[in-house]
Amino acid sequence: MQQTHRILVINPGSTSTKIGVFDEEDCIFEKTIRHTSEEVAGYSRIIDQFEFRKHVILNELDEEGINISKLSAVCGRGGLLRPIEGGTYEVNDAMLEDLKAGYNGEHASNLGGIIANEIAQGLNIPAFIVDPVVVDELQEIARVSGVPEIPRKSIFHALNQKAVARRAANDLKQSYKASRLIVTHMGGGITVGAHKNGRVVDVNNGLHGDGPFSPERAGTVPAGDLVSLCFSGQYYRDEIMKKLVGKGGLVAYLESNDAVEIENRIEQGDRKAALIYDAMAYQIAKEIGSMSAVLEGKVDAIVLTGGLAYGKEFVKQISERVKWIADILVYPGENELEALNEGTLRVLHQEELPKQYPNFTE
Repeated sequence: MQQTHRILVINPGSTSTKIGVFDEEDCIFEKTIRHTSEEVAGYSRIIDQFEFRKHVILNELDEEGINISKLSAVCGRGGLLRPIEGGTYEVNDAMLEDLKAGYNGEHASNLGGIIANEIAQGLNIPAFIVDPVVVDELQEIARVSGVPEIPRKSIFHALNQKAVARRAANDLKQSYKASRLIVTHMGGGITVGAHKNGRVVDVNNGLHGDGPFSPERAGTVPAGDLVSLCFSGQYYRDEIMKKLVGKGGLVAYLESNDAVEIENRIEQGDRKAALIYDAMAYQIAKEIGSMSAVLEGKVDAIVLTGGLAYGKEFVKQISERVKWIADILVYPGENELEALNEGTLRVLHQEELPKQYPNFTE
């Protein structure tokens, strides 16, 4: 009889920590722990919140009556590490060093692997991360940008993209490693990836690089005009970055990143809201079209996911423009806890070997 694995998954965000406990694929407990601005204000760096967040997680599990001694593994959200290929990674010393140093930047997700490791060590069980945002499987031709000093980078919603790609492949009754899919994650940021034989060979940099504009990000903008804006003397560097990430996209045009609110405005006859919302769908469709060229037109399916995929009219706007390429599969939401659990189960079930984060100093 196969052992039932109980897994704790941890997904830290800037003002919350999402946790879940799974018995195999069944979620038996899920909680979003909110952190007030006062609670986090006392820490000069995100990494300094580690003990505080670990304590809060263990308290929640204790109050729920969950015996952590029955856990088989702990899995945390992967942080801003060095570029690595996709997969499930054992937390090791080299990874912890980069997470604590904030090698690729300060972000709450850096806490995921650190907290997972601390809890797991006390129980003598393994700790993992799965498909962090720095997953880099780009083919070499995709890295060429046109400016040698600025190669294209792979920063995208790897966790959700990889999870729904596997789900889509399963629904198509084929393996992920034999599939050719275009996966579009549509949330606060939007990334469109070309998945070829289990690897994301091209994807737009959804953080502050290129691609469609989104509820909070500007996406690709006219480069020459951006340079002129930067040197106009009107803005500091941080103000320009805010225009690209955080205050770009829907927020810049409509002063809202709330898709439901904007859809209500459109229903009430707001023509500007209709134009901008349609433009976002238009740009997503264009990016899907470009990824179909990457896959040479041989596309098994187009996959739409993320929070915006709940909007039926929005999905319809995109689908009308790209349905000629391939069938469209829609999996709304982000399902990050489930994705972390699934990645851990693949290792515990010995379907995959756990990967090792390299020691880049050797």
